[in-house]
Amino acid sequence: MPKRGYHHGNLKEALIEAALVLIREKGPTGFTLSEAAKRAGVTPAAVYRHFDGREDLIAEAALQGYHMFADLMEHAYRDGQPSALAAFEATGRAYLAFARVHPGHYIAMFESGISVNRTTELSQASQRARSVMDRAAHELCHNMPEDRRPPASMFSAHIWAMSHGVVELFARNSAGAQSPFAPEDLLETGIGVYLRGLGVLPPDG
Repeated sequence: MPKRGYHHGNLKEALIEAALVLIREKGPTGFTLSEAAKRAGVTPAAVYRHFDGREDLIAEAALQGYHMFADLMEHAYRDGQPSALAAFEATGRAYLAFARVHPGHYIAMFESGISVNRTTELSQASQRARSVMDRAAHELCHNMPEDRRPPASMFSAHIWAMSHGVVELFARNSAGAQSPFAPEDLLETGIGVYLRGLGVLPPDG
């Protein structure tokens, strides 16, 4: 098959798209740069015009994913306004939706072993996504007594961890776990239990 011609940055995007497919099929460590090049329809040597190695390619996919993820979280947060609770719950649902719709990006971001501190740009993109949940958590609990109020970053980290657990065990079935409840219901009720435990919601709220 003749190699396709890529110009004006299209080669880089084609390689990222190829990597995302391979990540979904084989995992982040299950493919080589040569395989990515073959799927993109270029020679292996062409890959090195943009990436030093497979980790650089995966990191670029993760960066793309974090930008998309942050945009989605921002949209979910704004959509839930003016209710602080609705905005907070919307960010949790957005997390599940992103994992389902963009599994390649999700794996590159959270399961590839690529540190968000690998580059300044990747760190900033990750922090932008995290800051949306921090803001939602702060607004939800700022009326609590100060001596009972958790730091917003801890609050959001707990919900992030809960969301990630629901994704890993039930939304993507990566562990083969089964539940009679939809992932969205599991997350919503889990958040409810957490918020009642903090006193943010009344016992029957």
